[in-house]
Amino acid sequence: MNLFAVAEAYPELKSNENFTHLQARITGLENAIADRREFYNESVNLNNIRIEQLPDIFVARMFNFGARVLLEFTEEEKRDVDLKALFQ
Repeated sequence: MNLFAVAEAYPELKSNENFTHLQARITGLENAIADRREFYNESVNLNNIRIEQLPDIFVARMFNFGARVLLEFTEEEKRDVDLKALFQ
């Protein structure tokens, strides 16, 4: 991430308590998002498997339950956010 590269270039910034807190918060948010995405995709996989198995297939057809799509991102969506541009 660009923010961490800037911190390495400026040692006083890296040691700043506010920056350290921000860095930890960003890392925590990234981990939480990854955990939720993994949970969602696991749930979708379980749904897609169960609606094809007996006896669940009967309930799925009766209530019109269908297969769901996994949560995936394009390369454009995966790239790092330009934090500098956000704060100008």
